[in-house]
Amino acid sequence: MRKKTIWKSTAVAGMLVASLVLTGCGNSKGEADTGTKEKKSTTEEAKEEVQSTGSKELTVYSAYPDEENVIYFAAFEEDTGIKVNYVRLSAGELFARVRSEKDNPNAALVLAGNTDYYELAKSEGLFQAYESKELENVREAIKDPDNQWFPATEHAIGFACNKDWFEENNLEYPKTWDELLTDTYKDQISISHPSTAGTGYTIFMSMVEKLGEDGAFDYYTKLKNNLRQFTKSGAAPGMEVALGEAAVGIMFGDDALTTADQGYPIEVVYPEDETGYEVTGMAILNGAPEDQLENAKTFVDWMLSVRGQEMYLESNANRTPINENARAVDGAVQLSEINLIEHDPVWASENRERLIEDFNNKIDNPENAKS
Repeated sequence: MRKKTIWKSTAVAGMLVASLVLTGCGNSKGEADTGTKEKKSTTEEAKEEVQSTGSKELTVYSAYPDEENVIYFAAFEEDTGIKVNYVRLSAGELFARVRSEKDNPNAALVLAGNTDYYELAKSEGLFQAYESKELENVREAIKDPDNQWFPATEHAIGFACNKDWFEENNLEYPKTWDELLTDTYKDQISISHPSTAGTGYTIFMSMVEKLGEDGAFDYYTKLKNNLRQFTKSGAAPGMEVALGEAAVGIMFGDDALTTADQGYPIEVVYPEDETGYEVTGMAILNGAPEDQLENAKTFVDWMLSVRGQEMYLESNANRTPINENARAVDGAVQLSEINLIEHDPVWASENRERLIEDFNNKIDNPENAKS
């Protein structure tokens, strides 16, 4: 098993075409020269760029949920005057469309989906490089050294634990992956299937990279003895824990926090013996519509900025910002504080189909997964 640089997977089903028709910002007036020049903010520079190019639209393919897309794109238009027309796709659908349109892209920018997808698309020449000044506020470990894709957020796999169940059984929360294999958790664990949920594949790939392929299949064979069942959705284990149907849900920590925010008795812990993670990306498409190119660059700058990153607070999505100066939601844990498994996104993407087929044959058929 190859291991390389640290770089995350969530694919959600469905397609929705939407256009944000919002009120644009007026042009800001220039101020008299007082002899002192202050550094312009990203927003100020973006407005000037829009005025100079005359283009005020941007077409985006996004894998974020619609309830988030609306918030981010409305704020971007408010700040820059650029209206975003977007198509909501799962990550798999998004990159399939990008490949089908590679000779004449209809969109200028892609947003969300884990960087396994982005690394593979980069190797196929689907992106163009851009050096955003905002990257200076992002740690090196999650940057693309060629600046062909950019991190948007990051999150790690954790254990969503039902507080009531652990208190009633006088137990501490699990601290390692092996603890989940003990008889204590018989029929008490919920996890998503790797062929139906990007989260499920991220978890399985984490075990492959941690234990090797044979070790990962051996682990899942043992873990299956303690599962209620596999779920089709990556977020579903959180609701099973919330309702007391399971004691532990293996899932992304931010998704678990979102469920906890609804008032459910959930505590999120991260395994001490390494865990998997995902970096969500964005990129400017090679051959993007020329009149939208500068607007795509403006969006990258904006999304990487403190203003863009702190929109995660507004969306209540519990996403972890990658700008080191941005505020995070209460309870969010920076990945730099978690013991992470080294991840090779290119290998994970190239071997996805083969590994999922092996999983279906050796561990469980996705038809048995709970909706």
